[in-house]
Amino acid sequence: MKTKGLYANMLIVALSLGTAWAVRGQFGHEHGAAWAGSIGSLVILLVSRRKDWLAKAFSVTLAGALGWGAGGMMSYGMVVGYGRSSDWLNVAYGLLMLFVIGGLYGFLGGGLLGVSLSNTKKNPVKWPKLIVEMIIGGIVFYFFVVEQFGWLMTPPRSEVWSVCLGMAAALAWNLAREKNSVALRLAIFTGLGAGFGFAFGNFLQVLGRVSEINFNFWNVMEYSLGFFGGLGLAFGTFTGDWEKERNSDSKDKTQMFSLWSLVLIIPFIMWQQNFEWDRIQETFVKLLAQDNAIFYQIIQLGSLGIILMAGIFWVIYFSKQDTLGFREIKIFFFGHWALYIALSFLITGAFLSTYRPEQYLYILNFIVVMGLISRSQAAFEPSPFHGKTYLKLGSGIIIVLVILALVLIQTHGEIKGSHKRFGEEISTMPADTTKK
Repeated sequence: MKTKGLYANMLIVALSLGTAWAVRGQFGHEHGAAWAGSIGSLVILLVSRRKDWLAKAFSVTLAGALGWGAGGMMSYGMVVGYGRSSDWLNVAYGLLMLFVIGGLYGFLGGGLLGVSLSNTKKNPVKWPKLIVEMIIGGIVFYFFVVEQFGWLMTPPRSEVWSVCLGMAAALAWNLAREKNSVALRLAIFTGLGAGFGFAFGNFLQVLGRVSEINFNFWNVMEYSLGFFGGLGLAFGTFTGDWEKERNSDSKDKTQMFSLWSLVLIIPFIMWQQNFEWDRIQETFVKLLAQDNAIFYQIIQLGSLGIILMAGIFWVIYFSKQDTLGFREIKIFFFGHWALYIALSFLITGAFLSTYRPEQYLYILNFIVVMGLISRSQAAFEPSPFHGKTYLKLGSGIIIVLVILALVLIQTHGEIKGSHKRFGEEISTMPADTTKK
């Protein structure tokens, strides 16, 4: 029964993070990834039903959000284009590099969540030291990998992936030195899941493009990253041997800054970066009978008003709570997630037109998770850390991706948006100019 519960919890987390990451497709960059990462972190806390974790829910969620958000610096538009090429070398390179990029998203997101979950009064985490090490690691890796060695993944676009690689290496080194194997284990599983999900999503995207089905297959790729990343995140969490914090049911009073960051700072940055007049006009001029400046202003200021009202509500609501438990975090989880989906409907105009059918699938996933989460049960099945096991799993994923590259080149010739990392460039048109 425990194993059945574990699989059910993995599905809940995968559906939640998959949907949140698909929503992130409308917003992008660090802020969008951070909000999506907060949804994945919150659902982990809910299905775990651990009182000591729920009591520090906001600080844990912010750590996970910042970890996923850090990966938002990376550029991947060109890499997706390599997956659309017609020769095996470029397609395999594209899928493998997406495995690296997705893996860095997951490693940082899962790793920082794991660090926060393992932070107890008996064994406190040295956050300043860890943050400084990660910053230095990112700078050092970028300098040597890009500036000195010239190892470029996505020329001529940004090579900030090397910064994330340095941060991940520093995080891994810190966890190994501190003997925090449970957090390192979570980082590895989440990284493998998200890495495979991103590469497999590109495989699905190309097949969808070739099929000529009228659907947003970019969003399928994004959902795939979140879904498989969620599977890895859940499996790594619920098979880890976590220390139990005693006498910690009451809310940590220092968490209010974390709450402010989650409900006001990150959402405001996302609004400022995405609800621009030009973007709103470009979207709605196609959906309305005529150009309507007043309507655009309502969308722009109305979205800001919703964010501010929701943020202020959460701050007031939780300032009155003496404890944080399953009920309080459940309310916050669904409210915070619903706002993210609502903003997606606003920025795409999906509330006026059905031209973006994937938007309605977000609601379906939301309803499914809502039905499943109340019936979920804690299902921890600790297993030891074996380095060879993860090496074999990573190697297996690489072999699968190489095979998928062989399959893809049989399905099409040169298609719009394809790029070549090796050999003569056939198409210089970006895979999607709205993406990173």
